[in-house]
Amino acid sequence: MADQTPKWVYSFGGGAADGSAADKDRLGGKGAHLAEMSRIELNVPAGFTISTDVCAAYYEQGRSLPEELKPMVDEALEKMAAIAGAHFGDVEHPLLVSVRSGARASMPGMMDTVLNLGLNDKTVEGLARRTGDRRFAYDTYRRFIQMYADVVLGLDHGLFEDILENYKALKGFELDPQLQAENWVEIIGAYKALVAKEFGMPFPQDLREQLWGAISAVFGSWQNARAIAYRRLHDIPDDWGTAVTVQTMVFGNKGDQSATGVVFTRNPSTGENALFGEYLLNAQGEDVVAGLRTPQPLTEKQSAANGNGKASLEALMPEAFAELKASCAALEKHFRDLQDIEFTIEEGKLFMLQTRSGKRSTQAALKIAVDMAEEGIISKQEAVASLDPARLDQLLHPTLDPNAEMTVLAKGLPASPGAASGEIVFDADEAVHMKAQGHTVILARIETSPEDVQGMHAAVGVITTRGGMTSHAAVVARGMGRPCVAGAAAAHIDLERETLEAGGAVMHKGDIVTIDGSSGKLIKGRVTMRQPDLSPDFATLMEWADGFRRMDVRANADTPADARHARDFGAEGIGLCRTEHMFFQENRIVAMREMILAETKESRRAALAELLPAQRQDFIELFEIMAGQPVTIRLFDPPLHEFLPSEEDAIVDVAEAMGVGVAQLKRRIAVLSEFNPMLGQRGARLLVTYPEIVDMQARAVFEAAIEAGAELHDRVRPEIMVPLVATKRELDIVKERILVTARAVEEERGTSLAFQVGSMVELPRACLMAGEIAESAEFFSFGTNDLTQTTFGLSRDDAGRFLGEYADKGIINHDPFMTLDAAVGELMEIGVTRARAVRPDLKIGICGEHGGDPQTIVFCEKIGLSYVSCSPYRVPVARLAAAQAALKSQL
Repeated sequence: MADQTPKWVYSFGGGAADGSAADKDRLGGKGAHLAEMSRIELNVPAGFTISTDVCAAYYEQGRSLPEELKPMVDEALEKMAAIAGAHFGDVEHPLLVSVRSGARASMPGMMDTVLNLGLNDKTVEGLARRTGDRRFAYDTYRRFIQMYADVVLGLDHGLFEDILENYKALKGFELDPQLQAENWVEIIGAYKALVAKEFGMPFPQDLREQLWGAISAVFGSWQNARAIAYRRLHDIPDDWGTAVTVQTMVFGNKGDQSATGVVFTRNPSTGENALFGEYLLNAQGEDVVAGLRTPQPLTEKQSAANGNGKASLEALMPEAFAELKASCAALEKHFRDLQDIEFTIEEGKLFMLQTRSGKRSTQAALKIAVDMAEEGIISKQEAVASLDPARLDQLLHPTLDPNAEMTVLAKGLPASPGAASGEIVFDADEAVHMKAQGHTVILARIETSPEDVQGMHAAVGVITTRGGMTSHAAVVARGMGRPCVAGAAAAHIDLERETLEAGGAVMHKGDIVTIDGSSGKLIKGRVTMRQPDLSPDFATLMEWADGFRRMDVRANADTPADARHARDFGAEGIGLCRTEHMFFQENRIVAMREMILAETKESRRAALAELLPAQRQDFIELFEIMAGQPVTIRLFDPPLHEFLPSEEDAIVDVAEAMGVGVAQLKRRIAVLSEFNPMLGQRGARLLVTYPEIVDMQARAVFEAAIEAGAELHDRVRPEIMVPLVATKRELDIVKERILVTARAVEEERGTSLAFQVGSMVELPRACLMAGEIAESAEFFSFGTNDLTQTTFGLSRDDAGRFLGEYADKGIINHDPFMTLDAAVGELMEIGVTRARAVRPDLKIGICGEHGGDPQTIVFCEKIGLSYVSCSPYRVPVARLAAAQAALKSQL
């Protein structure tokens, strides 16, 4: 019967390898790339990789290694020995190895490593004889004891550092290189005594015990606290596991012709096509990590720029540097990406220890992608696919200077990117007033409502102590391009005293604060900013992306300023214009409140007539700015009580301004108040019961379309969207009012109109009944903010209180208000399928905040949506993500 034991160990070195870069899932990034470097005949120290399958088995067996692994490792050790000319455990020619982790996704510094394994009291003498350097041999042995005791035995490495520092102080040594072999022997004795005392057993002399202990420890580090936290932050699945690579040790600490270092094939900060890196002379890898010595510049160009007087590797070891430069060029060409490379030079001989795709700034990522495409290293498609769309946000907003000192008072959710400093104010009207006087303000609220929109617009940034990533504050701030920190629960706002208390400090109205909407930080005082700078590479890459994508990208825009920003960022129309935001301006809110308080149709119509000219002018400006591109106008959506005051002082002021009694106003507010307004009389329900709102808004749209069309010398084709439709009959009733108004305007103006009436799909019932609703709807737009709320049965403004804990406990993988949930997506897919069965050419888009989320955009491409719509500052993100989704669908 054939052996059923799976292959768990993959050897590499000597110009050959069992695996390749294609085996990244099984060998991890480190093991796969070592194998690939061996295959292209770079000088890689021989070794082997234990696959991620063993990591799974290790945990399944209660953190123990399978017995079947041991003969595979023994065989691989023999292969290593043949290439290295040394043998594991041989007293005369000992083979020393490193034991390192390597997950398929890079997790730098998160898991454990053991170097110099293979030394004991006997083999250290063999190493001394083999190298002719007792000092080096015993220094290496003490390094191994310290690292092994820390990683495998769980002893605090600081205890060993204390022994070393006390010994140096007692003997009068300042630097480690001043210690001689006999000094290291004494220190090793103290180290071993510490292990025996703290661990209760002597330091292990059995080399196989050392090796299995190190392999187990590295597998075990997959579940250490920092690795788990890193995976949470970077969405790395827990079940991926890590591989373990065992590799022949090479030594960068064997004199002045030895070194260790890191090199990037291009500058990771700027993207410049020039080697960039650092090295340490006569050092091992842990010396670099420890940061106890200042690295030296790699190239002469870096040395001249740094001006620190330290010699470059290029100057000190020109032959090794020339070989390194050639290896870097070969690796970048082979992997077709910026490479982050670790190397060691042992007595003038270069060894390549690791290569991986290098992390880079967003600005550098753009330049590298465009340059590599223009150099012919990669295609334009690959250049577009290489960038993380979400990172483009960093280029579009001011950011904090990373070198600036700052006192963080509290942290909330990073609800809208960018950073801003200003005087803190606690009232929207105060924000407007102070801006008019020339002040720069940050608006702080417990939570915002539509009534705060003017204040949000006047402020340079917004912070709330409640709410989530799709709360009112978050959504509106993103649309305006304002930085926003939402749900900063650790901060307490007292609206009466006009104070914010957080981090032990009390900030009063007028005090300067800074918010960082990219990290969620509230910071005391003013912090130095870096202003956005869009390079020509940005425009080039966006042009390439537009050539590959299928879906259109529109913007959610409610004001002329929003529309202009959207056009600047490449939007192909407006996918959502929320008309209710237009009514909060000071010269309109009174008429709006008169309409709400009116108790007869006639008085409501009179109040709406006052609003008509302003609403018409808004639409004219939007149509002219978009210059023939589609504009989707959502009819009035929110419940009416949102336009009425809630605080006593405000009620008195409004009653006086409107000429009604306070008691009368309070009665009307009470009548309009709802227990759950999100599910109450709003959207289509409000339009059915107050049809005069439909009449006014439709007239404003049509008259604006005619006037803008005359100015543009082209017909304007508005799209009128009815929100919160649950039944076809609702849509039919509202649509009939729109058609009646259209006919009236056509007759009055002696012209014809071109327009469409569609439905906003934001209820599960609407998804399920999409086929029936599509009989009347001429387009669909998924409002995924409310569709998520109604599918989950939770409020996006309150969900921030517990979604973090839900993520920690594995109940959810991501915030469903930021990245589309699978169940919401399934409802959308049902809706698309049923609607297009009735109208095959039905235009269908998405206009919730998910429209700017790259993962969601991939799903929108999959189900065949016609367009996505998002806030103006996320348009470039959506353009790139839509291109990547289209390219992915072609594979």
